Amino acid sequence: MSESIDNPVTHEHIRFLKRSADTNGELLAFELTIGPHGFVAAPHIHSAQEERFRVESGTVRFRVGSRESSATTGESLVVPPGTPHAWWNPSDEPARVLVEFRPALDTESFFRQFFGLARDGKVNSRGLPRPLQLAVSALAFQREVRLARPPLLIQRVLFTPLALLGRLRGLRHHYERYERS
Repeated sequence: MSESIDNPVTHEHIRFLKRSADTNGELLAFELTIGPHGFVAAPHIHSAQEERFRVESGTVRFRVGSRESSATTGESLVVPPGTPHAWWNPSDEPARVLVEFRPALDTESFFRQFFGLARDGKVNSRGLPRPLQLAVSALAFQREVRLARPPLLIQRVLFTPLALLGRLRGLRHHYERYERS
């Protein structure tokens, strides 16, 4: 039986197909359903992972680097490590996409934590956590993902003291309740 998680802010639904534990850390695969006008929270970068998308139904708009394009049913897209990217569903119909991350790293936990924060109302209208939580999470999941902007050095300078303050206020990057579907 597969497990699923939802992000009510970005209108994303993930149904896990293969997990890191199933693939000796080589692959995380899931079906991503992007609701009408759904979107990823922010342009981002996976420094050490390749991300693959295969559109199963609908239309998804992608920005990879400085290039913007649409992908429809049957089309695929590969985002190499270190490449800024974002996606959104420009239509009034859901889009269904198969997504693969290689290697898996701790990406499943990243999604569970961020979607959990969204379900608990702890994100803004774009789907990003409040600043102190964002800093705590950004430093903890920096192997998996980072914001495309501002530059990495500026993120580290800003997030390091904010993360310390967040942890002092009881914020964590991992909440056990979000690990359960």
